[in-house]
Amino acid sequence: MKLSQFKVNVPDNLIATHPAKNREDARLMVMDRKTGKIEHKHFKDILEYFTEGDTMVVNNTRVFPARLYGNKEKTGAKIEVFLLRELNRESRLWDVLVDPARKIRIGNKLYFGDDDLLVAEVIDNTTSRGRTLRFLFDGPYEEFKKTITILGNTPLPKYIKRKAEPEDMERYQTVFARNEGAVAAPTAGLHFSLPLVKRLELKGVNFADLTLHVGLGTFRPVEVEDLTKHKMDSEQVIITPEACTIVNKAKTQKKRICAVGTTVMRAIESSVSTQGELKPFDGWTNKFIFPPYDFSVANCMVTNFHMPESTLLMMVSAFGGYENIMNAYKVAVKEKYHFYSYGDAMLII
Repeated sequence: MKLSQFKVNVPDNLIATHPAKNREDARLMVMDRKTGKIEHKHFKDILEYFTEGDTMVVNNTRVFPARLYGNKEKTGAKIEVFLLRELNRESRLWDVLVDPARKIRIGNKLYFGDDDLLVAEVIDNTTSRGRTLRFLFDGPYEEFKKTITILGNTPLPKYIKRKAEPEDMERYQTVFARNEGAVAAPTAGLHFSLPLVKRLELKGVNFADLTLHVGLGTFRPVEVEDLTKHKMDSEQVIITPEACTIVNKAKTQKKRICAVGTTVMRAIESSVSTQGELKPFDGWTNKFIFPPYDFSVANCMVTNFHMPESTLLMMVSAFGGYENIMNAYKVAVKEKYHFYSYGDAMLII
């Protein structure tokens, strides 16, 4: 398929800048992937579609406060530093993006917080905006991470055109979040509240969790018309034997296995046995799923409404059927659903 086949016109006023008042109050479009039939619900109505023995697979990654604002030595110029990943714990080395990048050179020192609570030195250039920073911090690692947490801001996507607010610390985090390491939230999971999870469990629905640490690659635009030539950024994945047992049991019993989000779907499809069962995994994946694609494990999925021409929209189209999804997006615009990270949800069954 071609990139230009995934164009969707999303008006700016439908891009959600804040979450729904309560997590499960978001709207829910339910689409049958066999018929393309659409129903309009609210997220709390998801209970109607699951029964005893069905399994929800969720991503337990935790977003860390990756956006820091600092000043360059001597000039005091304001700098934004986006922490991508830790390269070496002992040396306090981090892979980061800097903005504006042109003035940040090897050897420059950057200062963060009142009284320069944190200082970093640029030790390498990786890409036009990418740098390797060494944080000059003498205390124990726990103190260092605490300082990052105090100084860091919730890394809201750039299309949410506002500064992070205190409520984002909680709301741009799923109730499943445990393993810190993501720089973007697995947004399909944002709609679940703890009471809703409890109600699903009382119905006999099982939850299996895995970890995929979402990287900034999730927002990277596809720049080639021929999709077979696009390369995905690698993201770290951990799938435990316990999660595999829960999922494979549901598969044997022909129950619903629901991937909560594109990150979960990508993780699952990165670790499938020749028998079509989920296997334990601890490594990295750069799997790119676009139509046509034969899915092995999940037979339904929860997902948000994604950016046009994004790899996320391509995966959802592979799962729900290209024509079905393109039609659903037209309906979503007409019915004024909210799009992207803080937007509404879709259940594909």
